[in-house]
Amino acid sequence: MLTIIDIGHKNFNLDKAMAVLGSEVSSLIFQGESRAIKIIHGHGSGALKYAVREWCIEQKGRFKAVIFGENYDMFDKDSMDMRSDCGLPDDKDFGRRNSAITYIWLR
Repeated sequence: MLTIIDIGHKNFNLDKAMAVLGSEVSSLIFQGESRAIKIIHGHGSGALKYAVREWCIEQKGRFKAVIFGENYDMFDKDSMDMRSDCGLPDDKDFGRRNSAITYIWLR
């Protein structure tokens, strides 16, 4: 199952957005029902995208993979493996090179 977390359209400040992200990701991992997370951080100034991606990198080892939206297509092995693991979810952003999103493939 693919779960969507939208922190880019909530008018959160950066600290609040990152707190919500950390809390929701931890909750999803604990519940064990989701296989992947689509984080919508938007374009904006780029500060939230940068913070989300840095946070994901700092979590090294916690996730199977982190896939940037601009790499999420049929030519990216992690993208294809994650989609297969999740039952090939219907996702309009697949292949669109959307840099306003980041995916986390959970262990």
